[in-house]
Amino acid sequence: MTDPQALNREFEKYDQVRKAHTYRLAEDAGDEFDEEYEIATLDFGRFLHGNDGDKARFAEEFAQALGEIGFAVLTGHGVDPTLYDEIHDRVAQVFTTTPLDEKMRFRAKRHGSVNQGYFPIEETSEIHPDLVEGWVWCRRAFDVPQRRDAPFRAEDYWPRADHEPAFRRLVLAHEALFKPIAQAMFQGLGVDPDIYDRKLTDTNFGMRLNYYPPMTADQDSSGAGRLLGHEDVDLFTILPASRTDGLQVWNHRSGKWVRMRAPWGSIIINTGDYMQRITNDRLPSTTHRVGKPSDGSHLSAPRVSFPMAVYVWEDELLEVLPGLGEPKYAPIKAITFHTRSTSKFYGDDYAVG
Repeated sequence: MTDPQALNREFEKYDQVRKAHTYRLAEDAGDEFDEEYEIATLDFGRFLHGNDGDKARFAEEFAQALGEIGFAVLTGHGVDPTLYDEIHDRVAQVFTTTPLDEKMRFRAKRHGSVNQGYFPIEETSEIHPDLVEGWVWCRRAFDVPQRRDAPFRAEDYWPRADHEPAFRRLVLAHEALFKPIAQAMFQGLGVDPDIYDRKLTDTNFGMRLNYYPPMTADQDSSGAGRLLGHEDVDLFTILPASRTDGLQVWNHRSGKWVRMRAPWGSIIINTGDYMQRITNDRLPSTTHRVGKPSDGSHLSAPRVSFPMAVYVWEDELLEVLPGLGEPKYAPIKAITFHTRSTSKFYGDDYAVG
């Protein structure tokens, strides 16, 4: 594993989009924070239920916010916040009641583009000794419409079959937002808002559960981070706001970190590498990490999060969208793009194509 104080530049050969800044993987005493910057909070209901003028104004503000920092907070998205309460508790249950040997039966491995399954603490990737347990389920792990020949069996993917319908509720609630979120982004850039509708119909995704156990005194003093600096590889990520703070976002304009503060029940949206590629760098894939919460609760309480990464299927072509200037990037198959990028985390033999 890499020293958490290592710089991202050691791994730039894997980047499939331009990432010009330099940062340490873990939080450091010398890091600067931009306490004045506020990541935009927008009412998505204006786009979901408004007239043409409401939609246009929202789309412009959304694209502007994402263009500035790659992150925005959405309220008015229509997902019942009690679902997030239920999922928060269920995530903790999955990790704390499943024995390690049973977790390891689902040890993560690549299927298509995505490393799917369980990640032990300090083994999120080959370079990130993160202080978090993770578990990734993609579309095939849910009883939803998809590409499958064989009958669905929850026990093939889940340590307890009754977890699947519980988390399927979250999947369906968020999947209903895939197209409208993308449409708002594209409309705000002056692109046909429906250009990705087909690709986002029954598309693949990665629902990741993160469980950050309380840190020991040794871990607290080691310089390790709960989740080290990285960029998401996807089109965009839907992240319900956490009950515990700690998410930090890189502001490439100021060269400082911004502490994410989003109200419970809202969702945080950030654009990933796929989106930066197809928007010709207009919507950046922004570095973020999870550090220690300001209230010091990392020593006594766990932290839970459940982001959902939105992908396209492996055989789709990623190419710069029309009307966004001379393309800086050549067209590339999604599986090639994805696995070349994430081989940074999983080893050079992870890349396909």
